[in-house]
Amino acid sequence: MINREIIRIKIVQLTYAYYQNGSKNIESAEKELFFSLSKAYDLYHHLLGLIVAVTKESRRRLEVLQAKAKREGTADPSQKFAYNRFALQLENNKQLCDFMETQKHTWADEPEFIGRLFEQIEQSQIYKEYMESEEDDYALDRELWRKLYRTLIQENEDIDSIIEEQSLYWNDDKEIVDTFVLKTIKRFEEKNSASQELLPEYDSEEEKDYARKLFRAAILNADEYQRFMSETSRNWDFSRLAYMDVIIMQIAIAEMINFPSIPISVTINEFVELSKFYSTPRSAGYINGMLDAIAHHLVKTGKLLKSLKQE
Repeated sequence: MINREIIRIKIVQLTYAYYQNGSKNIESAEKELFFSLSKAYDLYHHLLGLIVAVTKESRRRLEVLQAKAKREGTADPSQKFAYNRFALQLENNKQLCDFMETQKHTWADEPEFIGRLFEQIEQSQIYKEYMESEEDDYALDRELWRKLYRTLIQENEDIDSIIEEQSLYWNDDKEIVDTFVLKTIKRFEEKNSASQELLPEYDSEEEKDYARKLFRAAILNADEYQRFMSETSRNWDFSRLAYMDVIIMQIAIAEMINFPSIPISVTINEFVELSKFYSTPRSAGYINGMLDAIAHHLVKTGKLLKSLKQE
């Protein structure tokens, strides 16, 4: 699950924090990097657990309505949403259950929010069309939750506030983790029952090695990389640069030099995008031009054995 997009974000954040921390202990900083990455994986499980929490709330309310219907002699309410097959499968998923057992805080600690979210779902057109449909199969149950997640969970300020209170790491992670939750919903198959596999924390050891190598290279070779910046921008007063710009370019240069399989254009594009979120409004254009100039300089001087051809 943890991909290079998340890793780059974390390394920008942790490299910045490293220089703000007086001790500058790279071993401790590296442990913090991997802890931060593990928290993104925790958030993935936590957001899957939100589907389970809403489903449990719907069953609780269904029981109240069933008791009322029995007293009044009226027709029983529909159980279709409360016993949605995809949601029940997720509720019984072994990996998710094992994770939830280790957590001090769960969505059960947010009953008012879960109640409001369920009511928002009930009022949505997606829910109404699902409940009115005569079609009834697992694929439709799964698709319902994919639509509900995209519409009511993916961009939800209340959820953002709750997860920010629970973890300092999670607010920056949610946008990316949402895409993995949606991917997981799509991958679920009824035949797999409770043994359906969730996404692994890392797709391979290669991603962990990438994170470790990039982080260490960016810090241990900082003076050399900043010299490349200085050589390429002779007419620019370095003291006027936003500090985050220097950090972002430093890490980008580390990636260009230490990872031969990553095209130069990919590295530049990825770090320019990061600058839009973590630096000044003018940073993206400046970083794009600087990194392009630095790449040409490194290739010309033989320090970078890559093609400048756009991939």
